[in-house]
Parts: sequence; C-alpha cells; structure tokens
Amino acid sequence: MRLLVTGHLGYIGTAIVPMFVAAGHEVVGLDANFFENCTLGPEPGLVPGIRRDVRDVDPGDLQGFDAVLHLAALSNDPLGEMNPGVTYDINHKAAVRLAKMAKAAGVKRFLFSSSCAIYGAAGDEMLDENATFNPVTAYGRSKVLVERDLAGLADARFAPTCLRNATAYGFSPRLRLDIVLNDLVAAAFTTGCILMRSDGTPWRPIVHVEDIGRAVLAVLRAPAEAVCNEAFNVGVDEDNHQIHDLAEMTRGIVPGSRIAYAPGAGPDKRCYRVSFKKLRTRLPDFRPEWTASRGAQQLYGAFRRFRLTADDYSGPRFRRLTWMRDMLNAGALDSSMRWAAQTASERAGIAGHGAS
Repeated sequence: MRLLVTGHLGYIGTAIVPMFVAAGHEVVGLDANFFENCTLGPEPGLVPGIRRDVRDVDPGDLQGFDAVLHLAALSNDPLGEMNPGVTYDINHKAAVRLAKMAKAAGVKRFLFSSSCAIYGAAGDEMLDENATFNPVTAYGRSKVLVERDLAGLADARFAPTCLRNATAYGFSPRLRLDIVLNDLVAAAFTTGCILMRSDGTPWRPIVHVEDIGRAVLAVLRAPAEAVCNEAFNVGVDEDNHQIHDLAEMTRGIVPGSRIAYAPGAGPDKRCYRVSFKKLRTRLPDFRPEWTASRGAQQLYGAFRRFRLTADDYSGPRFRRLTWMRDMLNAGALDSSMRWAAQTASERAGIAGHGAS
C-alpha cells in the first residue's frame, strides 16, 4: 500500500516505519519534528516526508494514499495536562479533521493510534474492548473523543480502525524515558537506583514498540471489512504487570542496581489490566516477538552501547513534558505549541515536501 504516517519522526514512528518499508509498503511521513534533537544513537532512517503540524494538513497531502496511520499527538498524560485546550486541539480536533480529509480524498483505511489509557482508573479487573472508559487525564479523554467521532465516519468506502496500544517500551532512535519500563531501566543503568514514584501496586499493560508495528501490519493485511470500525487492544496478556514487578525484573537485569521508593510514594489511580484476546484471535497474522524481560535487556544493551549518562536520564531530551516546556520557555514554540518561527505560508500548507 501507499501509506501516510503522521508522527513518523517520534518514538513509535522511528521504530516502526522501517518495518513497513521492509514489508513492501511505500511510506510517506508527516511530522512537525519537535524532537529532532532528541536522538540516542544513529539518526533514524528517513522516508520521504512533509514537515508540517498535523493541524495544518492540506487536503492535497492526502491524495493518492491507500491508508493513513495517525500517530501524531501530544504523547502522554503529563504533557497533555500542561495545556488541556491545546491537547484537545491536536489530539482530538486535528485527528478527526485529518480523518475527514482522508475520507474525502478517497483513502480507504485510517488507523488511529489510540491508547489503553482510555480505561484509566479501572482496578484489577481484566478489561476487553467493551469495557467502560474511565480516563483520568486530558490525553486519555482525547483518545475517547477521537474513537467516538471516527465511528461516525465508517462506511463501505472508509474503514477506520482504533489500535489501543498498551504503554510502549523498547529502544527507538527517538528515545523516551518518561514511560515506565524505559524509565526503570535507564534509572538502574545511569544511577544504580530504581526510584519508584508510586507504591508499585498499580497494574499496567506494556507492549514493545516494534510489536505495535506488527499490529499495524496485521491490520493492513486484513480485509477492510474485518477491521472497519473495530478497536483492538494492542499487547500480550502476559505483559500485564504491576510496577513493582517491573522494578524487580529490572533489578535482576542491571547489575548492582537497587530499588528505592520516593518519599510519600502512594497508589497511582491509573491502574488497569487489559485483555488482548481479540487481537490475537481476530488478526492471527499478529505475531508479537517481545516480552518485557527481553525488552529490558534490549534497553540495557542499547544504553551501554550508546553510553546513556545520568545527565541524559535527568535532562529534558528524552522526557516529552520537560522538552516541550523548555522549548516554550526558550521561545522556540508559541503558546499553541507551534513552531514560533513558522511562516504564514507554512501554516497554509505550502511547506516543501521531501525528507523531514
């Protein structure tokens, strides 16, 4: 297929776009490239791309594509809470606008990167795709709104699919250390101390970033009618973990590390366990290759190879909230989370095409 991937230069995108190319798809990216200076190791391989804010996508950008994978978003709970109004503009309104333009342009499939964060405060019960939504942040609520609005666009000509990813982990060129397993391994490696900011009891499903790519490929291989207006939890049942278990796993992988609890560490209301049976049974082409233990070992190896430092761990480059806040304070971004130096012509959609 000819595939447009928004957010192709982020944490997930740089890890999975090469998988799509290897599978024979023709990939074009679209990204504002906020994180171009947030790379660990070699720069990610580039595909042809459009450097543009997702809010400024032009109808012409959607012409000639068979499918759109929409990854671009303000990407986690803390960042989403910094300015909930902007979060909704980017994560909800721009996503639905993009889907409507894609449908009008004749794109047949629209894959939306949703999140298991929509389940929010759910406790110990195992949740399938029919479970009640209980998001506790603007990020989670924005995902619920997009799923609702995409359902209204589904018909015989346009097949939206919602991929509710578990919390991602694993190495990517555009590394993030503000997600649970990546954070634990990086802390153990750079400081020797796995600092727990909660009491460790919350449940969290996690999925390797590359297995998210395998789920996307499975959806693209499936008949459109099998995935139209469907939602799939993305992960594996065995990787529902309590945070303290992930910490113990990390301690066993990183030599000399220990576990400590932050003062006042208590329960985290973001607590949910998720069933991935639907993905496994309805899309048998989905064959995940990672476990949390293997992923922690991968991260440890990458941190050794690329010499992650304590300053890298505590600094802003690999933490989305801190990075975006620093760019706002430096004047690189304006209050609407746009590049401050962006010209009127670029906002109108006249920015040049080519490698982002």
